Amino acid sequence: MLFYSITENGALRKVSKVDFNENKVFLIDDLKTLYLWFGTKASKKKRELSIKRTEKLKDEKEKPTEIKLIGQNQEYGSFLAIMDILKKGFGTDDSFERRAELDSIDIEDTIELIEAGIDPDFEAEITLVAHKLSQENPSYEDLCRKLATIQLDFLKGKGKASEKEINKKYEEIYKSSSTHTELLWLISELSILLEKKL
Repeated sequence: MLFYSITENGALRKVSKVDFNENKVFLIDDLKTLYLWFGTKASKKKRELSIKRTEKLKDEKEKPTEIKLIGQNQEYGSFLAIMDILKKGFGTDDSFERRAELDSIDIEDTIELIEAGIDPDFEAEITLVAHKLSQENPSYEDLCRKLATIQLDFLKGKGKASEKEINKKYEEIYKSSSTHTELLWLISELSILLEKKL
């Protein structure tokens, strides 16, 4: 997952976290989705250039990527579920950036590339973890609780969140209406990042 602040002239500036300032525009690249977040006071020019820059980035990607436009105080879905993590940030470790050889998130393709001797990159790691988790057939509620726990472990430290805090975060994620697949992806991504952090 990569974070960018978009300047007034549409340039991308890599940042380690998202401060959700009302004058700013942020682009969050989650490999499968490009989230473009607009602060309420971001200029019209910055908004227009941000959309053009994001569309260009989408066109440069080798696999289909979705663009989601998010307005301040109108956050929804999987974006809403990860806002606290975006505020905290992951640091600027470039090892999380993708490599062209492992562009697909399809499990068969990923395994095939690994068997061919290509070390898994971050996206391939997420794919493997998400596939393994999906084989357990977890319920939607189980996934919401798992994501709530992982997010709080990331923000507070492993095992430091109370049951009340976990339940509150669970409710937030459940109400975000993220899809089953989005939850699998987010849980896998944050699990790997948490492991690397620890």
